Parts: sequence; C-alpha cells; structure tokens
Amino acid sequence: MANKPELLLPAGDMESVEAAVQNGADAVYLGAKLFSARQNAANFDKTHLAEAVRYAKIRGVKVYQTLNTLLFDRELSTAARVIADGCEAGVDAFIVQDWGVVSLIRSIAPNMHIHGSTQMSVHTKKGAEAMRALGLSRVVLSRELSLAEIKEITQSVPIETEVFVHGALCMSVSGQCYMSGMIGGRSGNRGCCAGTCRLPFSNRKNKEDYDLSLKDLCALSQIQALAEAGVTSFKIEGRMKRPEYVAACAQVYREQLDGGKGDEALLRDVFARSGFTDGYLTGKRGAPMFGVRSRDDVVRATPKLLRSLANSYQTENGRIPLSFSLSVKKDEPVSLTGTDKDGHTASCTSDPPEIAREKAFSAESGERILKKLGGTIFVPGDITVSCDEGLMVPVSKLNELRRAVCAEIEAQRAQFVPVQTHAVTLPDVPKHPVKRRTNDEPFLFARFETISQVPFSQMANIGLFALPLAEVSAHTDVLKPYQGRLLIELPRMMASREESVMKTLSALKAQGFERVVCENIAHVQIANELQLEPAGGVFLNVTNSESARVLSRMGVSHVTLSFEMNAQDAVRIQSPIPCGAVVYGYLPLMLVRNCPVQAKTNCASCDGRPTLTDRRNTPFYVMCRKPYGAEILNGTPLWMADRMQELSNLSYGLLYFTREDMQTCASVIRDYCEKTPANEPYTRGLYYRNV
Repeated sequence: MANKPELLLPAGDMESVEAAVQNGADAVYLGAKLFSARQNAANFDKTHLAEAVRYAKIRGVKVYQTLNTLLFDRELSTAARVIADGCEAGVDAFIVQDWGVVSLIRSIAPNMHIHGSTQMSVHTKKGAEAMRALGLSRVVLSRELSLAEIKEITQSVPIETEVFVHGALCMSVSGQCYMSGMIGGRSGNRGCCAGTCRLPFSNRKNKEDYDLSLKDLCALSQIQALAEAGVTSFKIEGRMKRPEYVAACAQVYREQLDGGKGDEALLRDVFARSGFTDGYLTGKRGAPMFGVRSRDDVVRATPKLLRSLANSYQTENGRIPLSFSLSVKKDEPVSLTGTDKDGHTASCTSDPPEIAREKAFSAESGERILKKLGGTIFVPGDITVSCDEGLMVPVSKLNELRRAVCAEIEAQRAQFVPVQTHAVTLPDVPKHPVKRRTNDEPFLFARFETISQVPFSQMANIGLFALPLAEVSAHTDVLKPYQGRLLIELPRMMASREESVMKTLSALKAQGFERVVCENIAHVQIANELQLEPAGGVFLNVTNSESARVLSRMGVSHVTLSFEMNAQDAVRIQSPIPCGAVVYGYLPLMLVRNCPVQAKTNCASCDGRPTLTDRRNTPFYVMCRKPYGAEILNGTPLWMADRMQELSNLSYGLLYFTREDMQTCASVIRDYCEKTPANEPYTRGLYYRNV
C-alpha cells in the first residue's frame, strides 16, 4: 500500500502498552491519572507514564497522551503540571478536546504536537482548516463520516487525519453527548461516561429494546480505501478493554496493513456486540448498525484464546532492524559495528582471531550467528562480514560482541531530549462571582426552533434571538426588521452539506443578515471567511476562561457556556467576551447521525414528535434534523426562572426553545421576567451538581 497509515492502539495500563507494542503498533495512546476521556481506566501516574514512554520509544513506537476532557478554571493549574509531566516523560503529542488546554499547551510547550480529539466534533473541511489555523498538527475526525466525506477532508486540507477503524461506537457524535452527565452526573466530556446509551431505550415502550446501542465498528475491509484516501493514522478504541483485546486488534490490523488478510473472526471472538458494523463508512446507516453485547458474544472469548493472546506479548517480538558489519582480520581485533534504522551506532572489539586448526570461520557462519536476535528488540537488517581465510573465532566471542552492541544501541534508544517547557502563571480563580452586566439591555436571549414559535408581542423582553438557518432563509421578509437582533443558527452536523450551508449564508448576508451562532469550530471558520459576526453557541463546550480567550482571538463576540458547568464555576469565569448560560429548555442530550426512530420504522410513518423511553418509562424527545440525523432531548425542561439571581452576574440567560408552541414560549418569557417558580416537573440541570 503506497500510503501506509500509522496503526494506533489504546493502552489503559502498562500491560496493554506491552500488548500493543509487541504485536505491531506504530503508536499507542494513553492517559494520565487526570483529564483523560477514559477516567475509569487504570491510567498512568508520573512514574508509570515515564516507564511506558521509555518502553515504547526504545522499540520505535510513539506515545500520544490524552488530555481530552473539558476543564474548569479551578483545574487549569493542575493541568499545567500534567502537561509538564508529559513533556518531561517524552510523549510525542497531546490529544486534546478543550480549546483552553490547547492554549495552555502552546504556552507551556510551544513545540509540542497537538492532536484535536474526536471530542472536538470535526467533520468537515472548514473544521479541519480551523484546526490547522490554530496550530494543531492532526485532527481525529468524527466517527460518523462516510469514506467519501473522509476523503474530501484528507485530500483538501493539509493536516494529518486520524480515523477510528475499530471498537465501540458512541450513539452520539463525540463531544456532543450530555446524557450520561445529565442523568447520572457522570459526563462523557469529563471522562466519566456511564455508558447510558447501552441501557434499554425504546420508541415503542418495550423495555427489552436497546435503541441507542450500536454495534462495534470494524473497518477491516475498508483499510485499503482509507489508506488511498490519505488517512494518516488508523485508531482503535479500547482503553477500558483488557490487554488481550489490544493484542488481538494489533495482530489483525497489522496483518491487514502489511498486505495480508486480517482475521476478523479473531476480532469477533475477543469482543463484539452482535457482530460488527461499518455502516457510517459505507453510508448504510439504519437498523443493521444497532446491537448489544449478548451472552454468545461473551463466551466466544474462551480462556484458551485469552491465554494465547496473553502469551503474544510475554517475550520480545523484535521490531527494530539492526544492521551489522563484522571484521575478522589476521592480527587485528575482531570488530563488530551495529547500526539501527534510526542511525544509532555502537562498536565493540575482542581479541584477534586465531589460526584455524579445523573448520575455518566463514562469512556465512558469521552471518548466521549475528542473526540470532531472538529475545531482543531487534530483527536482522543488512549484515556484512569481511574476513580473511583460515581464521577461527569462538562462537562465544561473537555472541558476546553481538550482545554488547545490542545493549549499547538499546541504551542509546532509551535516551531522548524532553520537550522544552516554560513555566506559566495562571490567574487565581475569583472567590466571588465576576460582575459582567454593564448596561440595561434585556438579560434574556432566546433560541427558537421555528418562526411559528416566536411571540413577537413579547420580544421587547428579549435581547438577541436565534433561528435555524433554514427558517431564516425561508422567512427573510418577516425577519428583516429584526436583523440587528437576529442570530442565524448553523446546523450542528454539516457533513457533505458545508458548501450548501455557505451558499445559503452568502445569500442571507447579501440581504443584510450578519450574525451567526457557531455550534462547531467549522462555523467560526465559515463566519470569518464570509465576514459575518460569529457568536459562540453552547455546543462549543466552553467551560473555562482560556477557551473563551481562544474564541475571542478568533473574533467571537459572545459565548454561551456549556450547561455541564455548575452555577458556581459559571459565574466566576474570567472571560474577555460576554458569557451567558442556558436557563430554560428541553436540553439536547445527544446529536445522532443514525436516527433511532428511523432505524425501527421509517420517516413516512413518523408523527414528527417521536419519543424514546428508558427502563423507568422516562421520556426523551427526538427532534428530526433531516438530512443530518436527529437530536435527543431531555424529557424534563430546565427551569431557572426562580433562581435567576444566582446567574445574574453572567451577561445573559438563554431560553432554548425546541418543541414548545408559541403560547408556551410567550408564557415562559413572562415567567422568566417575573422570576416565577415552575408549576410542572422540571430539572435544575447540572447547575447544582458536579460532573
């Protein structure tokens, strides 16, 4: 294969590092004890991180450290120490979700490579361009993309791309799932996902349905096409899985990458959920992509199979080509020089050879002895033997020379220069709320799903308000008088549709509409290119001051903070741009490209307001986002009308309307103006909990 992508394996502990390296990984990714998206894996403290990096680097394997969670201001100083520890250990790159962490790494270690996590939800060319403009060297693309969409990005944007080829699929677009946090206080964006989507959910009130559980991805048959598309790195999910799983995945995908035929049956035996799927890559989404882990799946991983896989990494499987040059000359010391593929060189000598009494030493016998590299990190490279006739060298002497050269080169390989770091001083987190309100403009902003929801008679109580792109485009005449206050909300999922979105936006700009809500980093890039004013939406996942500063430098005018922040953290954020918070709404908990309702029925039979229920019969509403997919909303609205004083230090509170009619929207606006307690079931969201 002309372009042979990197094979990147997961490691939740040291045994998994060994399993990956000894079975053919080109790189491993792992997390420290803090700020890793698999916080429940064993992970690595400072000492064990250095040990893992040394083990991998000696064997020619790169190590990427995950820092792929959202951070709060109170955690940034600790994150700075984690970054410094990773640099000292010698990691090759950090995998990052939080824009504030990107900024922090840039300040601490300007030369460190940064990879944008799949949690950043990058799924278009403009998203990749934004990552490159911000200095990232690689982007981990969303798992929901088709092969054609991946190819479009990789061949259009000069940035490395990383694509998942095997392992668990989240139902939601990564970085856009809030269900686990909202239901159980364990946020996926904070590394503590409880796997809520693996529990029973049904749109038929059947407690045995698992309408949010997808099969695991297996892209073995797509490897050649992905390589030809220009993908840089093939990533395998599984930092929570056992080392034997890591070993199996490394073996099978290494075989496939090297031109053989990887054993998919082995992958299924070690871990599967009702088989595998490649539905996103092929564009064949729907019912066949759904599955659960059954008893039949579990018993496939027999003790015999697991023992065999464990044995695969108990001893060294050499992987570093080592070339030798041996000189055996009369009256000269026997000399052996070794050089590895990276240019490390070592030479050793022993006593001059003796005159042969029986069988003389030959180049063939010397080559045979030097090839005996079993149990070392090396495999034979080129071997050159120069020898005079009629001489004899004891085999023990050559073995000693070979071992000495190997030991010296291995020691050299263990030496590396840590990434240079600079000390940074972060501002103290305020003990009290930061005052932001400086004028008498309305505190309430609003977002509406359709123009039919907008109670224009109540709009004097609303400052800025947003409507989706399609609604604005369809009702420009009605909305023109409100151009100064209107924000155009761009679609959160734009795969294959980005050019169409930009064309529609350009037409609206020509009519005087100039403000957009950016829910994805691609939106900010688009707004700046079209010279529109970008405002930061809640789904940019801003949770700290550093992230707000990054967006400010990108021209973002104001930003709605993530609703996974608690109220105390939100009101203390020190941002150069106005910050607001969602204070009402049926909060979107998942953005999905594979609609769970469509998978069971079809769009023609959908009533337009489908509902999922969990095992406790709790409702979750499904909002169609055709042709992009769907959003799954919480069944109970967030209500903060009677607690608004606690958020009044923010610049605004956002009313997020989705499924309400106009009368309900008007009533909610009145209640928030009057700070009225709720009279129906409600939630306070995460404002008084920690995730």
